[in-house]
Amino acid sequence: MPRKRKLLAQLSALQSNTSFPQIDTLEKLNTTPGADPSPKSSKYFVVEEKNSPQLQADFFNQPCVSLAKSFLGQILVRKLPDGRELWGRIVETEAYLGGEDEASHSKGGKQTQRNAAMFMKPGTLYVYQIYGIYYCMNVSSQGEGAAVLLRSLEPLQGLDAMRELRRASRKAPTKLLKDWQLCNGPSKLCQAFGIDKAFDQRDLTQDAAIWMVPGQDSPGEQDVVATTRIGIGNRGEWAQKPLRFYLRGNKFVSVVDKKIEREMAARGHSPCS
Repeated sequence: MPRKRKLLAQLSALQSNTSFPQIDTLEKLNTTPGADPSPKSSKYFVVEEKNSPQLQADFFNQPCVSLAKSFLGQILVRKLPDGRELWGRIVETEAYLGGEDEASHSKGGKQTQRNAAMFMKPGTLYVYQIYGIYYCMNVSSQGEGAAVLLRSLEPLQGLDAMRELRRASRKAPTKLLKDWQLCNGPSKLCQAFGIDKAFDQRDLTQDAAIWMVPGQDSPGEQDVVATTRIGIGNRGEWAQKPLRFYLRGNKFVSVVDKKIEREMAARGHSPCS
């Protein structure tokens, strides 16, 4: 019992020091019916070491469009303050090319306190707030001020925790979210993974709370849809450039482009099953 009290005290201290906004929700999940009871979900058990290699700096060190495509199928891992891990497969991204890109926060090469992460080494997180409420998460790439927005994830592990985090971040009581609703949008995935401004400028290759591991299957060209970005307003020709990429046929994607998919089918590009 003394050891358990010590562990509980350590967990309490960790929770009180973290910037994670919904930690009280996570604590309740320990007794939530249907929550994952496996040893991996508790810090009081021996946690099995990750058997998947973490993506390293050389993976992130590639041009923005190439990185946006390469992210598809890779796995984002978030370790919560209580030791549990959330896993999600990246299924949708958007590329923002830096100074020349009129839709980018770094257009014209302008560097500010807000967008500083876009000018840092590839693999640096750029987290910003929209509407004064929601957060979006990007990853810097090669190129001055270039970064990739993570738009949607396919939840793989820790779905109960994701639901609680989404519920805690929403003001009005709502129905239980379905799996495909948890991370199908840039702000939704940040809510589900507990990502806020405190993650801005973190290094995905070195951070203990968030990282990426390789996915099992690499999508082929016929599996990737390239289409226009979403919600960038009137940015001239940049509003029409095909800089959003998603896995064709994946139900966790936020918005599908049926026209482009029909054109791909007409060219004989059938998605892999």
